[in-house]
Amino acid sequence: MSGLPVTIPPAFFAKVDGRPAEGGGPDGTTWLASLPRLVEESADLWQLELDDDPSATRHGECALVVPCRRDGEPAVLKVTWPHPEAKYEHLALRTWDGTGAVRLLAADPGRWAMVLERLHGDTSLETVPILDACEVIGGLFRRLDAPPMARVTNLPDECGRWRELCRAGSPQVPRRMTQQAASLLGDLAEGSRADLVHQDLHFANVLAGDREPWLAIDPKPINARWEFAVAPVIWNRWDEALRATSVRAHLRARLGVLCESAGLDEDLARHWSFVRLVLNALGEWLSGAPDQSALSCYLTAAKAMQE
Repeated sequence: MSGLPVTIPPAFFAKVDGRPAEGGGPDGTTWLASLPRLVEESADLWQLELDDDPSATRHGECALVVPCRRDGEPAVLKVTWPHPEAKYEHLALRTWDGTGAVRLLAADPGRWAMVLERLHGDTSLETVPILDACEVIGGLFRRLDAPPMARVTNLPDECGRWRELCRAGSPQVPRRMTQQAASLLGDLAEGSRADLVHQDLHFANVLAGDREPWLAIDPKPINARWEFAVAPVIWNRWDEALRATSVRAHLRARLGVLCESAGLDEDLARHWSFVRLVLNALGEWLSGAPDQSALSCYLTAAKAMQE
């Protein structure tokens, strides 16, 4: 390995420090203590030359992304805090093999580390007019469409647990919404075909590339219908929804453009989006310290998805 030791950005440290362990992995504090070693071991394994500019290191909610060179070509090293949603990220990227998504160059599942092609990390679909961005994401849905994967969670297997969560309800989520979501889950879970789906494909998870204009990153793979994956486009870029003359009309326009671009059933996408928004609201309440602005976003957007 060459280049200086990696610097952990304070903002990333704050996001991960103190997180409880998930799925049998280390808690956030323990993992952060091991992160410099994991980066060094991964760089040695793949003979990476790390960027010596600490400001070039990026991060999301759960992963550190370090610019590097592999065999002289620009790339990034991504090391992720172990949690169930990211467990099969490398398998999804391997399946897509660069079609509509960032290209996987190497993976070490034991270290939760990957080498990926380098994209333009400062240029995402968050910079593109909202309906144009929805159209791009719809096109990526088509390109990422692939058969289900054996090791990935199947959506119907989650529906029973979600239905019970909705039936239990919450003081901060209207009962009529949780009852409707529980009823919908009973219908949506049955007879649903499955594809390999990126369930977190929103504006910040699409970056500009060199070989293609836009590529998806950070897949959270699940075997589901693509209509299930529309919801993140509804709840992200929320400030723009609030500035609209009609929040409902604005969100319905997002839904319509994406579904037309992707060739999806708009009613089915609307139902799944409503369910996911209600589940997000319930998740906020169950966190013990709900973010009231997030809760308001989910409930307002859920109302916009109702008839």
